[in-house]
Amino acid sequence: QTLAIIPQDPFLFSGTIRENLDPYQHHTDEEIHSALEKCHLFDLVENLGNGLNSMIVERGRNFSVGQKQLFCLARALLRKAKILCLDEATANIDNETDRLIQTSIRDACSNITVITIAHRIQTILDSDRVIVMDSGRIIEFDTPTNLLKSPQSTFARLVRQAKV
Repeated sequence: QTLAIIPQDPFLFSGTIRENLDPYQHHTDEEIHSALEKCHLFDLVENLGNGLNSMIVERGRNFSVGQKQLFCLARALLRKAKILCLDEATANIDNETDRLIQTSIRDACSNITVITIAHRIQTILDSDRVIVMDSGRIIEFDTPTNLLKSPQSTFARLVRQAKV
């Protein structure tokens, strides 16, 4: 219960938005609305017509991948997870949705340990620490700022290649 994982292929099941976010009915509407606001989904849900009782079709096909990621983040916030693992969570989304997810994480997860597995460099630039791996081995570990100070670092090379 202290760990929440948001995978590259986010999962929503058939049912209402409320059932997806709060399957055990532990939270008030206000708490759910707060999580939706933090994840930039409140207006979307309200505009669906039935609010929290709006239906999600099988595997969440009535939402984009990015919206499903944001719903999974809202679910994690409601659970009050202590550790949030983003496993390539922004790999299949557009830059604007990536920005929304990063903003939501920055604003709502200040007291949560966030582990981000990512190939998209801009996703991790504001992390406290970065681990760079090659062939399953850790080759660098430091703050992004310190890694960028060394032009020979793999991280600095990846940032240059990404033109971030």
